[in-house]
Amino acid sequence: MQKFGGSSVADAESIKRVARRVLATKQQGHEVVVVISAMGDTTDELMDLALQVSPMPAPRELDMLLTSGERMSAALLAMAIGDLGATARSFTGSQAGVITTGTHGNARIIDITPGRIESALDEGDVVIVAGFQGVSQDTKDITTLGRGASDTTAVALAAALGAEFCEIYTDVDGVYTADPRIVPSARQIPEISYEEMLEMAACGAKILHLRCVEYARRETVPVHVRSSFSDKAGTWVKDLTDRQGPLMEQALISGVAHDRGEAKITITGVPDRIGEAARIFQTIAAQEVNIDMIVQNVSHVDTSRTDISFTLPKTDGREAVQALQAIQEEVGFEDLLYNDQIGKVSVIGVGMRSHPGVTARFFSALAEADVNIEMISTSEIRISVVVDAERVDAAVRAAHTAFGLDAESEAVVYAGTGR
Repeated sequence: MQKFGGSSVADAESIKRVARRVLATKQQGHEVVVVISAMGDTTDELMDLALQVSPMPAPRELDMLLTSGERMSAALLAMAIGDLGATARSFTGSQAGVITTGTHGNARIIDITPGRIESALDEGDVVIVAGFQGVSQDTKDITTLGRGASDTTAVALAAALGAEFCEIYTDVDGVYTADPRIVPSARQIPEISYEEMLEMAACGAKILHLRCVEYARRETVPVHVRSSFSDKAGTWVKDLTDRQGPLMEQALISGVAHDRGEAKITITGVPDRIGEAARIFQTIAAQEVNIDMIVQNVSHVDTSRTDISFTLPKTDGREAVQALQAIQEEVGFEDLLYNDQIGKVSVIGVGMRSHPGVTARFFSALAEADVNIEMISTSEIRISVVVDAERVDAAVRAAHTAFGLDAESEAVVYAGTGR
């Protein structure tokens, strides 16, 4: 199973290069299934076009539009492989048997029925599947799985087909200790656990889609992240709980991740009564908005009121604010503050389980870099902070240096805009 991202198929020459790599794999005796993303920034450009036509595009029609990018890439790659003397067959997500829920824009995979893929493989074809898409089990409409979800398509197909592992080809040489576009001294990680990769993906690392890592861990599919522009070893994402010998001594911090896609809502003057917080978050849940960090202040003694702050995706900000404004009188809170000029910076590593002082080192590094912390959230292997959007880069670099992650040489980003 191989997956190629948008920067790997950004133009005709890139598609031909991918075709040669795919064919080389087949000539080694492997059956090859390729999941492909849209070319370059095609999905963003299609979204921009949709917003020019309609400020609020119908979700169903938006899915019909956005899935065309992957179908185009799949057909072009099949043509390029054909010109190299092999036979290839391209499939849409629905033709490949990717069955999903009916939520347009963020559907989840329910099942994979890869009968047509297996038949094509039996006939000796290279199979190319358009990523990021499927078909609703109930409505039979075309659905999309969320941005970056071609990774999830690839891992799900790998599990359904019993593939030995899933190769994810991208525009860097593997998983790095930070985004090399921000930290040129970021270090490539040879192997990383599912657990750490889950935290990094959840905290904004765009190298792998969060649900891709969740699926890989659940189905125990090893994921090999590599560059489509080089032959370097890349990074293995897999179960590392059985590692023996000196490798069992984990590094303190595996990486620093950041996310600029969140906003913060602060609800001030919430009556300190049983059930009020539940009412607020039930309202948010009804909008199908995912909450990340939550902070509740100690109640003011004189007023018996408190403030609640939480973060959420920027894209859900307007819906959340409107829903909360609708219950302001019912709940009785005083005001609602919205701020989308924030960023989240996280340090991740299983080594922090057995090393005290990680929090102190992280916060000291941020203080020395003149970065103010607005919110804090932790898990067993992660510490996340919310900072001002303009200070995200400085915070990432400071944390990366403080935990000794800087490499002597600069990381290489072969392509991609990071858009």
